[in-house]
Amino acid sequence: MSNPPKVPTPDKPRSSAGARSWNLVRWLPAQIATLDPGCFALVMATGIISNAFFFANVREPSDTLLLVNIVALPWLILITIARAIWFRAALSADLVDPRRVFGFFTIIAGTDVFGAALALRGVPGPAVGLWLVALCLWLLLIYFSFGVLIFLNTARGANIVHGGWLNAIVATQSLVVLGTMIAPTLGGLEQTAFVLVHILWGIGLGLYGIFIALFAHRVFFADVEPDDITPLLWVVMGAAAISANAGSTLILTDSGMPFLNAMRPFIDGVTLIVWAWATWWIPLLVLLGIWKHGTRRVPLAYTPMLWSLVFPLGMYALTTARLSLAADFTPLRQLADAMMWIALMVWTATAASLVVASWRSLRDCDGASA
Repeated sequence: MSNPPKVPTPDKPRSSAGARSWNLVRWLPAQIATLDPGCFALVMATGIISNAFFFANVREPSDTLLLVNIVALPWLILITIARAIWFRAALSADLVDPRRVFGFFTIIAGTDVFGAALALRGVPGPAVGLWLVALCLWLLLIYFSFGVLIFLNTARGANIVHGGWLNAIVATQSLVVLGTMIAPTLGGLEQTAFVLVHILWGIGLGLYGIFIALFAHRVFFADVEPDDITPLLWVVMGAAAISANAGSTLILTDSGMPFLNAMRPFIDGVTLIVWAWATWWIPLLVLLGIWKHGTRRVPLAYTPMLWSLVFPLGMYALTTARLSLAADFTPLRQLADAMMWIALMVWTATAASLVVASWRSLRDCDGASA
């Protein structure tokens, strides 16, 4: 790991306030150096729950969560850039690690979810800019990550249960959702954008089919230990849910192109099936959590991966609400509302755990420097 540029180390201040500031200066670089590549799942989780509440016309929690993201997204971008400058070796190691490289797709998905929040509020300009940035990052990362998987992976080097590989599908389908929302504002490029998002939707489904087959084989036909059961497993459900959300968005938006309109029956059927598949996974994932923390008594502690559990819950809520409109089946709306509030409660608990874990980490830094 590379180190920050060497600067003269200041003497430790004598006052308690000065000491806390001094320890914060020591603590923050350590946090940046070990930043999880999937840290933008915080933005994804916060944004998708905000969007679900906005879609349900419950504005106060939606706007509050949006404000959180207005702070969180620039901050995570800033410290990621700082990591690239000061801890380049650590960042490079994550990029060529088959177990961690797919975590970088959360940058794309988080950007798109934030852009969708702006588009929902009638701010298309910045949403278009965010979508273009996310699309460029996707084009770079999708082939780079699969290159890592092909050329640097070994038989034991990457475990699909641990790797969060399905973040690649989440990022792909997030481009579909935001792209469909901003396409009508693109003028002469509108039809091009609609064709592109339909293509991306198909690519996302293809990738999901590949990954879910590998995942199911690993889970059902190999030994599973408590360490294998992480919050990243919920991305299996989240990837299916966002694929259904993207399909519902395509159904609810008129492209004005006969060729794409002819695909509607296919999109209708696949969207319902993928939503049902996402629904099927929820009880099984809950049972796996009960087995780990109840039966095997593994303590529940904060980890950045917990945001990868929160996001699928919020995504499922928004997907179910959109599907209720696309299918014109109102009973689904009650399920969406219930899941929306469940997602908010889980988000609140996870956010509180993040604050406590950060405070304890800073306190331990204080103790080490005493």
